[in-house]
Amino acid sequence: MAATLMDGKAVSSAVREKLALRAQTLRDAGIEPHLAVVLVGDDPASQIYVRNKERGCAKLGIRSTVIRLGADCTQQELEDTVRKLNEDLSVHGILVQLPLPRHLKEETVIALIDPRKDVDGFHAINTGNLMNGVKGFVPCTPSGVMEMLRYYDIPISGRNAVVVGRSNIVGKPMALLLLSENATVTICHSRTKDIASFTRAADILVVAVGKAGFITGDMVKPGATVVDVGINRVDGKVVGDVDFESVSEAAGYLTPVPGGVGQMTITMLLKNTLDAAQALGR
Repeated sequence: MAATLMDGKAVSSAVREKLALRAQTLRDAGIEPHLAVVLVGDDPASQIYVRNKERGCAKLGIRSTVIRLGADCTQQELEDTVRKLNEDLSVHGILVQLPLPRHLKEETVIALIDPRKDVDGFHAINTGNLMNGVKGFVPCTPSGVMEMLRYYDIPISGRNAVVVGRSNIVGKPMALLLLSENATVTICHSRTKDIASFTRAADILVVAVGKAGFITGDMVKPGATVVDVGINRVDGKVVGDVDFESVSEAAGYLTPVPGGVGQMTITMLLKNTLDAAQALGR
């Protein structure tokens, strides 16, 4: 039996309906939620992401500002831009679009963002809060995955969850979020021996490695929930880290690419922006 596809668009729409009400409530209270995005250079993928964020903000009634800097901007110019946004009382959320040009230090810039405005959830204070189970901003993609699991009533507590990939953006926070819901969590990565022996034991399998078709049907436990976070371009098509055809025959639930998790990332960014506006209260 083919897997049930987890429709990211449907989940995103359901979440955004609630967010629109929250945004209106904030505006009625005299608070105009405001997201500022810093875009360095002219990377085509980054341009698309930023444009989609602008559209998402517009539909919810969130003010958005894009600060565009040249690809040759200096570290000092970028840092000065972030400092100004930190000090701007009208700005609730700050996002520096990644990746940055190679001559710029991403870690330094992220550390400079006011943690109260860090709607990407990458600042060390927010990652520390996640580690310690303290409320704070959570990276948008893993947060979106959790929303999808809840929407489809996927049991998490007591289940075996395997996360393939250990990035700071997806893999590590994903593992912590699953752990916070009482899953037994294993992280696999490039040095893991016999990854298939772990993935076959997973009730919930989250894949974020950036390798097209990395997970195949014979690596999946029958009936498992498989979440594909990968975005790869192969022969002009967008595909995930999961071999869709073979895995769809083994899994119980599966996120498609496109149309799955990617739909949720911006939605959770909008949620974080509203959370920041409400917390800052101005």
